[in-house]
Amino acid sequence: MIDRSGLAEFLRRRRESMQPEDVGLPRGRRRRTAGLRREEIAALCHMSADYYARLERERGPHPSEQMLASIAQGLHLSLDERDHLFRLAGQHPPLRDSASEHIGPGLLRILDRLADTPAEIVTELGETLRQSPLGVALTGDTTGYTGPSRSRGYRWFADPSTRELYAPEEHAFLSRLYASGLRGLVTLRGPGSRAAHLADLLLDGSAEFRALWDEHEIGLHPHDVKRLVHPEVGRLELHCQTLVDPQQSHLLFVYTAAPGSETHEKLQLLSVIGAQTLAAGPEPRSG
Repeated sequence: MIDRSGLAEFLRRRRESMQPEDVGLPRGRRRRTAGLRREEIAALCHMSADYYARLERERGPHPSEQMLASIAQGLHLSLDERDHLFRLAGQHPPLRDSASEHIGPGLLRILDRLADTPAEIVTELGETLRQSPLGVALTGDTTGYTGPSRSRGYRWFADPSTRELYAPEEHAFLSRLYASGLRGLVTLRGPGSRAAHLADLLLDGSAEFRALWDEHEIGLHPHDVKRLVHPEVGRLELHCQTLVDPQQSHLLFVYTAAPGSETHEKLQLLSVIGAQTLAAGPEPRSG
């Protein structure tokens, strides 16, 4: 059963504890509200301001699991806080396992401060959960895929157009890297896991993947420098730093270029161009 007063108070307290800087918003001179405004939180939660306001006023519909997950993410809740939110709303909290898509507040705070840097948060299967604006401009919006195609490793073998963004000399190594990484995950997560399901699909549908799988190569690591070919600014050589949230099996990739380099200048140009060409991203599609 939903605890409307408890839910309303929890939402208010969490909203009032958040500051504009926590989510990459300017403070402004006329801000008088403690914490964030309701409409700001509503935007972060991808819902209408009216819907969110009614929850804080102990009114409105019984929020669904999907809506609660969106609220938990928008409020930058920890896992314990997320579970508390679900229970207040009369729902069972999601399982805490490698399939969880709830991004920890630490990674979100870092990503929110990287508006001028290509960055993305992905699951262990390479499913994009969140991107910085320049990350979208660099690779397109990769959050819109559905089904197995959410995994970049799966797309690498199932959709040849995925490879167009990467320099041709990188293709052979990346094929080995994705096959090796998936084999390691299948061993780690077991035969009934999502990793095993992806492997079965690729073994059935990709001769290249089958050949690499038979090599049983394990333990490959990504190159420090990523070589991309962007349709607007051309060739880029980017250094990739990785932050890991071991509790959630999520990774934050941050792509940088040496100051003064040609790639650094191209990133500055890309930030001006913005995401106009690529922000629409791929059409959602199932695997």
